[in-house]
Amino acid sequence: MTRILVVDDDPQIVRALRINLRARRYDVDVAPDGAGALRAAAAHPPDLVVLDLGLPDMDGAEVIRGLRGWTTVPIIVLSGRAEGTDKVAALDAGADDYVTKPFGLDELLARIRAVTRRVQPPDAAASATATVGRYTIDLAGHTITPEQRLTPTEWQLLEHLLRNPGKLITQRQLLQDVWGPQYGTETNYLRQYMARLRRKLEDDPTRPRHLLTEPGMGYRYQP
Repeated sequence: MTRILVVDDDPQIVRALRINLRARRYDVDVAPDGAGALRAAAAHPPDLVVLDLGLPDMDGAEVIRGLRGWTTVPIIVLSGRAEGTDKVAALDAGADDYVTKPFGLDELLARIRAVTRRVQPPDAAASATATVGRYTIDLAGHTITPEQRLTPTEWQLLEHLLRNPGKLITQRQLLQDVWGPQYGTETNYLRQYMARLRRKLEDDPTRPRHLLTEPGMGYRYQP
């Protein structure tokens, strides 16, 4: 059974999440503050963490950094902070996704399922391929069926997204991984290359279904 650690100091949110998650066969632990979250995670390592940023004893980003010191457990931030700077800071600290309060339970559950699927051991053959619209991408062989040609940079960018299905990847992370550590603010590069990938792979580039933009934060491949 998947164990989820919910970290929030709002009793109503904690109660609602505990009831709904347990109804869907998740095992749920809770913590009201950052110190309690770190202790709970060490005592009973969770499979996923749902974390508020506005905790009474420390900022949620500190909790993320504390967890990232020893675990790669997926972390979904659930916060009332809607500013792009807060979202990017949490993602750069190591969070895997960000949901803004007030939130829809169905959306949160979908994000949980997506992150959980991503960390489960994949079938070796299936993990080497991905689908975008009518195209099947062979990541190992660098081929696309039906045939579509990509530049080396387009391949790098696409592969980073496809190997992390459902995960929000920040602009800075993509820039540094694809173009190099000296890049971090050249977001125009990403916009141009993502537009080119959508024109080549999406059925309707103006309404992409798979190569998605999260405004002010980054990009996501939605299978």
